[in-house]
Amino acid sequence: MAELAKAAGITVRTVRFYRERGLIKPPRREGRIAWYDDSHLERLRTIAALLERGHTLNGISELSEAFDRGRDVAELLGMQPTEEIPVRLSATELADYFGDDVTPENFQAAFDLGYLGVDGEDIVHISRRLLDISAALVREGIPLAEVLAAAKRVRDHAEALAGLFTDLVAAYAPDKDIDRLRPLAKGVVEAELSLAMDRRLDAPDATTTSPR
Repeated sequence: MAELAKAAGITVRTVRFYRERGLIKPPRREGRIAWYDDSHLERLRTIAALLERGHTLNGISELSEAFDRGRDVAELLGMQPTEEIPVRLSATELADYFGDDVTPENFQAAFDLGYLGVDGEDIVHISRRLLDISAALVREGIPLAEVLAAAKRVRDHAEALAGLFTDLVAAYAPDKDIDRLRPLAKGVVEAELSLAMDRRLDAPDATTTSPR
């Protein structure tokens, strides 16, 4: 159970609670050992995505029959595919990530960006990857307020890049699965960013500048 909880980005207590509510199937048991598999992990990720979209646990419980029939609940509810995995945190766990930078102002900024939401006593972060990267930048000495301000600017550029790529596919490859081509778009952006960083760092007068 601990390994499953870690992979899903939630606490063991939450996994146990979902089991008690019937939201995930019991594990396969061999003696005193309980085995969880990929189907349990995918169920937890679907639950997290539904919570992020504003569904209540009671509402999700009503979908358990569809889960057990093996139906694609994400497709049933019209959810868009995503590579990002939401993570649920207590206030204490959030403080473990950001320490004294967990202020009402920063919380509101993260909420306005859509990074954070609230479900009962839990805080939901939209992306474990963004959470980990933000925490790493703060550990390097960059104030969380500046990280969030930079994230807002990055989002504007990311929206423009996503629009450019989707328009390109729509115009020249409309019969292709755009989600299958997503890694190509990411590859171009990552390569260009890497080259841009190289140019900036190699410039004779290279200096750090304010994100503003």
